[in-house]
Amino acid sequence: MTPTPHIDAQPGDIAKTVLMPGDPLRAKFIADNFLQDPVQFNQTRGMLGFTGSYKGVPVSVMGSGMGCPSIGIYSYELFHFYGVENIMRVGTAGAVSLDLHIGDIVLGQAACTNSAYVRQYNMPGEFAPIASFGLLEKAAANVRAKGLKLAVGNVLSSDTFYDDDTTAITRWQKMGILCVEMEAAALYMNAIRAGKNALTILTISDEIFTGKATTALERQTAFTNMMEVALETAAQL
Repeated sequence: MTPTPHIDAQPGDIAKTVLMPGDPLRAKFIADNFLQDPVQFNQTRGMLGFTGSYKGVPVSVMGSGMGCPSIGIYSYELFHFYGVENIMRVGTAGAVSLDLHIGDIVLGQAACTNSAYVRQYNMPGEFAPIASFGLLEKAAANVRAKGLKLAVGNVLSSDTFYDDDTTAITRWQKMGILCVEMEAAALYMNAIRAGKNALTILTISDEIFTGKATTALERQTAFTNMMEVALETAAQL
């Protein structure tokens, strides 16, 4: 079924490996600044997607939107209808751990969530969405090769950006959650169910307990270390 209801691309337009920032303008930034000969394959609903190459390897980049339902739709269609094998989310997160600061990189080894996304699978217990170890291992090596600070562990994919329960994040902190974002859990579930690969690479954009934060423009264009790590990983697949 191509094009799909949400991706106006033909078979073969999208590479086997896709980088997915939440912001479609960040997808355009990556295509314009890192990919060779990028060609736009999607603009439906403003969710820009491009395919080019990095170090001779075909790579696509496409926005995912915000939240589990949004990345759930786009990653499902990429995995099931366009033959995509690897999706790496490249996004921003709020630091929950006091050891993390703006600009630090986090690899989401697993993703807790308060989302109901998992209910569709009718599991007889709690399901733990995890990253693909092959992608995680390569990305960690690439972060270290750049001499960057790295944290690997459990992240929180939250359905609520403005949570009415202001004490909830402290309880997640007690359980070792490194940071909070909004998409990793659904991406991991889709990848596992489809037998594909997924990883979430995050840059800390704000510190929840100190109030430090970056601007929207900085989140769109400044976190190039994360982008380069994802692209180096893609080139190794």
